[in-house]
Amino acid sequence: MYRKAYGIIETLAPVHVGATAGEETGNLNLIFRDQFTRTGIIPGSSIRGRFRADMRSNEPGEEQTWYGHEAVAGLSDGGTSEALVKFEYASLVWMPVFCPGQPVVWVSCPRLLKRFKRITGISDQVPVPYTSQAGLQGRQMPNRGKILFFNLGFLEIEHEKDLKAWVPEGTDLDPNKLVVVDDNDIVMLHDMALYRQSRVKLQDDMKKVDTERGAFFNTEALPEGSILVFPIALKKDGWKPFGEIDSKTPYTSELYFGGLESIGFGRCRVLIAGGYQ
Repeated sequence: MYRKAYGIIETLAPVHVGATAGEETGNLNLIFRDQFTRTGIIPGSSIRGRFRADMRSNEPGEEQTWYGHEAVAGLSDGGTSEALVKFEYASLVWMPVFCPGQPVVWVSCPRLLKRFKRITGISDQVPVPYTSQAGLQGRQMPNRGKILFFNLGFLEIEHEKDLKAWVPEGTDLDPNKLVVVDDNDIVMLHDMALYRQSRVKLQDDMKKVDTERGAFFNTEALPEGSILVFPIALKKDGWKPFGEIDSKTPYTSELYFGGLESIGFGRCRVLIAGGYQ
């Protein structure tokens, strides 16, 4: 029998978890995406690797107990063991999108919110598409709802609902800046909101573009302020990935995910919740 918990990830910098090879030939370094909504994810293997590396640095040996024993030479089965902590992938809950002339809003869709509800166990009904809270700032149209303007067109708010229940634990999102769109719309808004950086390869001995090895390549990442959720299953009590637990404060820490940490990518705040303490 497993105990259930979950993690909330808030990106404090752009996060790139995905392709790294091929940048010298001009390829776009794409992030990993969910196969249905085509929105960015952090695979469970990446989450497990980050937790494992941090525990190995702080408590050498303990990582093999909680995240599985490494292979041992000379043993028929490699001496591997089952991990006591199971991680699934982290999916988006809310993602910030720029609206020209209006405040930034955080968007989601019913499919992403259904997974969030299933993981966290909240009882509120999943909002229907084109829902916001009454305090959302937008252009009020006569005899119609509010209108949001994005770079690729207009979006009309058709329903109003209290969205406080959909603000993940440990975050300070303003419910008046949350917007639920249709599942068919989320991929377009997601791609519009991604952080993208164009980069060049310089020569080793001077600040000059290295034209022989490929001069230009791009990287995409989830933007700062994105909120993700991932489920955790615990086979044994006593897991302390961030050190000792203080029941009076949220069990949280800052971790780095993905690559490009040396140029400011990957910093996140992670909170473990769901009855874990």
